[in-house]
Amino acid sequence: MAMTITDDCTACGVCEPECPNEAISEADPIYVIDPEKCTECADLEEGPQCVAVCPVDCIVKREE
Repeated sequence: MAMTITDDCTACGVCEPECPNEAISEADPIYVIDPEKCTECADLEEGPQCVAVCPVDCIVKREE
């Protein structure tokens, strides 16, 4: 599974450099997460790094 960014994104950009898999990129009008690269930071005890830094809590688990 992967994380996704909702329409609540303000395009602040703080999530992009935090992603260890380089799965987050700037799109128009919000940032997006490549589900092929996102691992939900499963190997990190702290969990998804993007969620930890998002100021508007707009990053959630992707529903398939």
